Parts: sequence; C-alpha cells; structure tokens
Amino acid sequence: MSNKNKNRSGIVYSTNPDFKPQQEEEHIPALSPNQQDLRVLRDSKQRGGKTVTLVLGFRGSEADLEKLTKLLKTKCGTGGSAKDGEIIIQGDKRDQVMEILLKEGYKAKKAGG
Repeated sequence: MSNKNKNRSGIVYSTNPDFKPQQEEEHIPALSPNQQDLRVLRDSKQRGGKTVTLVLGFRGSEADLEKLTKLLKTKCGTGGSAKDGEIIIQGDKRDQVMEILLKEGYKAKKAGG
C-alpha cells in the first residue's frame, strides 16, 4: 500500500451529510525520564557497513523524542535522526550515549554484543 492511502478509513462514500471520518489517534502516555526503560545498542545491519548507535524503547510524544535526539546529537558531536520511536546516532557512541542518558535521569541499559 502506498503512503498516500495510509490514512484512509475504508469508507468511500456516505449519504449522511453529517458524516465525518474518524481519525485513529495514537496517544502514547508521556513518561518521566526515570520511568523510561531505554536500550542502547550498536548496529550495522542494512546500513552499508556503517555503524550506528540505536536507542530503543522511548515512550512519549514526537516533540520529546526530537528534543532527546537533538541533545544526544549535540553532546556526541555527530549526526543522527529519530523515527518510529527510536533514536539513531551515527557511529559507535554507546558509552557516550549511556553516560548522557544516565546523567539526564533516564533508565538505560546496554543491549546486544
């Protein structure tokens, strides 16, 4: 299915003049940093051999995710992105990311090898 059809509810036509399609809203409750259970791991699969650091398990709004991503990118001095509830930091920065997350009050553990 293409992206342009992603938000359709399956209703094509309605004879009801007051009909409004229902939008599914994903409401993820925001958790404080000490309630977050984050996993930090190194990954290079399907990335052309490039190593990245992944932070998985973030629960909260997109704005909070972007804010944490920007903090990690700034402190690590590298690029990265946030998408689908995970933070991607370029390079093997697991130790540095763990240190920053713990300093900010997040519960974080190293995962993987």
